[in-house]
Amino acid sequence: MTKGTSGPLPADLALTDPVAVARLLIRQPSVSPDPGESQLLLGAMLASLGFTVTHLPFGEGAERTPNLFARLGEGAPHICYAGHTDVVPAGNESDWTHPPFAADIVDGVLYGRGACDMKGGIAACVAAIARHVQAGMGRGSISLLITGDEEGPATYGTQKVLEWMAAHGHIPDYCLVGEPTNPQTLGEMVKVGRRGSLNAHITVEGTQGHVAYPHRADNPVHRLLAVLDALRATPLDHGSEYFEPSGLQVTSLDVGNTATNLIPARAQARLNIRFNDLHTGADLAGWIKTVCSQHAPRSHVDINISGESFFAPPGEEMAVLQQAITSVTGLSPKLDTGGGTSDARFIARYCPVAEFGLVGASIHKVDEHAAVADMEKLTRIYEAFFKGVGA
Repeated sequence: MTKGTSGPLPADLALTDPVAVARLLIRQPSVSPDPGESQLLLGAMLASLGFTVTHLPFGEGAERTPNLFARLGEGAPHICYAGHTDVVPAGNESDWTHPPFAADIVDGVLYGRGACDMKGGIAACVAAIARHVQAGMGRGSISLLITGDEEGPATYGTQKVLEWMAAHGHIPDYCLVGEPTNPQTLGEMVKVGRRGSLNAHITVEGTQGHVAYPHRADNPVHRLLAVLDALRATPLDHGSEYFEPSGLQVTSLDVGNTATNLIPARAQARLNIRFNDLHTGADLAGWIKTVCSQHAPRSHVDINISGESFFAPPGEEMAVLQQAITSVTGLSPKLDTGGGTSDARFIARYCPVAEFGLVGASIHKVDEHAAVADMEKLTRIYEAFFKGVGA
């Protein structure tokens, strides 16, 4: 744990300008796990605005993960903004029309890895806070929880920072995660929850033998297919008020048998379940193991639950956020729980949380980008939100 920051900021950097902040961050190629330079720059920006900045690296060796927590003020309400500085790899850079870490602006569009996921969102937050501070903060306080491990295994990132925050009295009253939640147009969607995610690795043991003498063997492929058929025989559910139906997808079926006349000794499959609030990971894990034991007694199942489903009922803060979005964009955002997982699944264990950020149509793609106009609008939305909740 270290206080403060290192490294000078450009003398002409205007923290009220989200595009200038985003370009500076994008030019740091912080491929997950973030090596930290972008967080040092971010820390310096926040320190210049009066934040107390604490760098919180967790993990050892190759798993060492840089994280940052910064807080301005001590009063209530305490509003936290959460995000990540790590990005996915750019892939083949020659496929990019604009270099992935150059932060080029062409025809009103900012290009670069992290432009929308999510250095652009962080930049909008910094600019919003800078404007909010200039206008005079309210009675409350603002903090930022920034990890370098959201795109990776998420082991030594947000979870560990939250534990530290709890131990040091920094759990917020409300958290806004800046993930790019809008499918096509800024202002169309706010995430108020997420489905849970379960991965299962099923291994079925059999008895190897010649295909001409099946009575002398026990074909594990047939047993595994029976397991998968049973798991997929009926829908898990038909959805709930804020969640779409849960879904099970088989992602791999492996035998490794190169012979045409051999019954193999082993067969394996992997599957993923994205589940809503009608289930828990433990219940689904028990169901999978029961089905396996019924159809393949000589089987074992490895389960990994990367997150439970969660839902944050709309309250006062959500009403303020919706009003801020509508006032800037003219749209009434849909409250949604679809899509993949995010670090909000960890935050929801500690306080109410919602997600709102830029348009996400280009995330993880070649030529990832964000409209300059959207970055300015998002800044204004964030500023109005901080003001509206009294932070």
